[in-house]
Amino acid sequence: MDPKAGTNQLRNGKLRANIGMGVTLLGFLIFLLGADPGLFNLDRSPYVGFVQIATFSAGLAFICLGGFVSFKSCQRQNSNQSLAQDIGIRLVATGYLIALISGMADVFGFGTQPWPASSFFGPRQASGVVAGELIIAAGFLLYLPFFS
Repeated sequence: MDPKAGTNQLRNGKLRANIGMGVTLLGFLIFLLGADPGLFNLDRSPYVGFVQIATFSAGLAFICLGGFVSFKSCQRQNSNQSLAQDIGIRLVATGYLIALISGMADVFGFGTQPWPASSFFGPRQASGVVAGELIIAAGFLLYLPFFS
């Protein structure tokens, strides 16, 4: 066994963790841009429209992806995922799907506004997105090493 092989695995794990954290930070900035464009002096309308919903949904996807890559890089190389980690990653994916569908309900055609009208991000959609985010957070908590 080459003694340098262990250090290369350690470097690759750190590199993956750094990339995952960078993707998570980028996702958070994109999420903020979509959730409150006024922070970046880009607010042009008092309403939340399709572009804003799509932007914060894309940011949330980057957050989920970056979090998964970061947590996966902290796992030992030759170990299998535990049941809690399997459930956690599925909860992250399910939570993202709930947040995406709740936010885009009007675009998909089952929201409060009929299709020709512009999309409306109301309190029901907001509570659905928050519920999805809470499920994502629970999934990441289950993915932590002390639950396995």
